[in-house]
Amino acid sequence: MQTKRMRIPSLAVAVLAVSACSTVQTPSKDDPWEGFNRTVFKVNDKIDQYGLKPVAQGYKKITPQPVQNGVTNFFANIGDVYNVANNLLQLKIADGVSDIMRIVINSVFGVGGVFDVATLAKLPKHNQDLGLTFGHYGVPSGPYLVLPLFGPSTVRDAVGTAGDTFINPVTYVNPAGLSWGLYGLNLVSTRANLLGATNLIEGAALDRYSFVRNTYLQRRRYLLGAGASASADGGEAPLPKYDEEGITEPAGAPAAAPTGAAAPAAPIGTPTAPAAPAGASAVPATPSGASAPEGASEPGEVTVPAGQMVPPTRFNYPTLRLR
Repeated sequence: MQTKRMRIPSLAVAVLAVSACSTVQTPSKDDPWEGFNRTVFKVNDKIDQYGLKPVAQGYKKITPQPVQNGVTNFFANIGDVYNVANNLLQLKIADGVSDIMRIVINSVFGVGGVFDVATLAKLPKHNQDLGLTFGHYGVPSGPYLVLPLFGPSTVRDAVGTAGDTFINPVTYVNPAGLSWGLYGLNLVSTRANLLGATNLIEGAALDRYSFVRNTYLQRRRYLLGAGASASADGGEAPLPKYDEEGITEPAGAPAAAPTGAAAPAAPIGTPTAPAAPAGASAVPATPSGASAPEGASEPGEVTVPAGQMVPPTRFNYPTLRLR
């Protein structure tokens, strides 16, 4: 009887291990390890549901908005160190110099980065990391991979994440307890800023795993492609801003198609909308059943800027890099 009792837990552990490493019947070309990835995704989801998300909600509830903005700007200023290093590694000298100027201006005039003075000075915010640098030099992304606690990634980006840790100035803060505390604050702040995004995913996506995977891969391909330098100011296109009520239009989002893009021809006989006055911007499309803003134009006139999607990245769930 004792031997039989010992075998039951052993069989349960074996079944769990096999199920975690199993593959789906029709795996995606980009996600051959989908069975394993879905298991890690569920574990991360439970950790987030019962641990990180409640902490982020409490942080957002008790912390004044100006303080939240200051924390976000502080870590975004530290993140510019990634951008400097990787832009210089990619020989994007102008972008690298611009990032150095951002760090200096925000650190000196922005009180250590608490205030984002560089953006007010029209210095563009770039988004670079070691994974993108590897991709810039032709290193393939490899299969999609969900990392425990870190979330969506690829084999190339996972290696880049480890390398970025050595670039992060927070890693070298002493004592070690203060360094871990800063990492924790960054994690909670990032998760709090993503509460609206995850609420959107939970309400809109039938399969959250596939939604996060496809969005992450599309976002990385966009950053590696010509779109990363296609915006007028030389930086990446602005990202949507999320809040508890949903998505709001990003500040300064371009309303017109990129320069040189050909407009699709209307079918013969189709009435055309009158041209907008000079300086007028397109109005976002209004969802079905919702009242349109006063003075809104027809939905057909809306042009969606490239790269406007949920942006996954580091220390997030689902992962998204801020700024």
